[in-house]
Amino acid sequence: MPANAFINKPDPPSDAELAAALGPAKRVWDATLDDLAREYGVSAHEWKCYSRKWGWSLRAKRKDRTIIWLSPSEGSFTALFILGDKAVRAAQKSKLPRRVLTALNAAPKYPEGTGLRLQPSARDLTTLKTLAAIKIAN
Repeated sequence: MPANAFINKPDPPSDAELAAALGPAKRVWDATLDDLAREYGVSAHEWKCYSRKWGWSLRAKRKDRTIIWLSPSEGSFTALFILGDKAVRAAQKSKLPRRVLTALNAAPKYPEGTGLRLQPSARDLTTLKTLAAIKIAN
C-alpha cells in the first residue's frame, strides 16, 4: 500500500490539503463517504493519528461503531475494513469481485478481526458499499 500523505503532520489535513494530496481520487473519496452516509447512516467522521510516522486516517462511523477507515496517499487512498469472523464468512459467500475475495483471504488477522485493505477506484464504490453493509449486518 502507498505511504500516507500526511506522515509527520501535527494536525489533521484540511479539505484543501486532502484534495491536493488525493487529486482525482478525491471524487471517489467523497462519493464513498456520501454513499455510506446516505445509504447506511455512516455519517460520523473523525480524523485519527496514532503515530506521526503512520500519518492521518479518517474513521467513518455509524453511531459509535467504526465501519471503514480511509487513509489518504498521494493520488489515491486505502480503504480498511476490520471484519469479524461472521462478516468474513458473509463476505466470502457474497458476490464480491474475485480480487477482493483473494485480498480478504490473504488479509492479516488481528485480535479485533481481519484487516481487509483495498485501494479503491470509481468502479469499486459498489464493492465498498457491499463491504460496509456486511460489516453493519455482522
